Amino acid sequence: MTIENLENGLQPLRQQLRNHELYTQLESVEDIKTFMESHVYAVWDFMSLLKALQQNLTCVGLPWHPAADTSVTRFINEIVLEEESDFDGEGKAKSHFEMYLDAMEEVHADTSRALHVISSFTDLETIAQQIDKANLDQAEKNFLNFTFRVINTQKPHIIAAAFTFGREELIPDMFLGIIERSNGPGNYQKLTYYLKRHIELDGEEHGPLALKIIKALCGSDDEKWNEVAEYSKEALQYRIELWDSIAKKLAKNKDSLADAL
Repeated sequence: MTIENLENGLQPLRQQLRNHELYTQLESVEDIKTFMESHVYAVWDFMSLLKALQQNLTCVGLPWHPAADTSVTRFINEIVLEEESDFDGEGKAKSHFEMYLDAMEEVHADTSRALHVISSFTDLETIAQQIDKANLDQAEKNFLNFTFRVINTQKPHIIAAAFTFGREELIPDMFLGIIERSNGPGNYQKLTYYLKRHIELDGEEHGPLALKIIKALCGSDDEKWNEVAEYSKEALQYRIELWDSIAKKLAKNKDSLADAL
């Protein structure tokens, strides 16, 4: 299998995600707020996938030893540098997760639930039980449980598959359009900066790097390519399920607003 074959096989699910009804429901900053309050968990667990790749593909223990593939090490460390310690719009070093929280606060989205939930996750051995007990809806739980099931395989190619193909593609552009139509980007500087940075890094740098990592990890091993295909499909299915859940929340909000009028 090649990366092209893999991407072709994923096209139906990726198209389903691109055409999801959620996108037609995102019309206002209030909708963005609702979206972010669920999507924040995907931003957070993306970092867990990245750090799992760093643990598996670079040397983070002591004594230090050279990694098996220095080119992959470089790819991972480049992504970690920017995702975990990028500069925000004020020139302060922050992770993209922290920038996302700042953007949530800017639109008056609730960050307290996410911070409380995430602080309750303490170790990989019991995280499935911790997720099940958390104050989350079922789609959020399923999304997070899949991520940590992937991480617990300890197979870098599987982790790289979820990391690469389990992402959203249309949200940054859509959010920027909503902001432009509202009170303008000047009122949402942190969110605007985050979105533009997300577009710049994912499209131009991190997306292509992630594909290179998968190619390097799988090589000519058909079993690895098949596992990558299997888990990539699952990642997309759980993303679609999360989008379904958020779409229902948005529809409920709009119905409540219509009833109030």
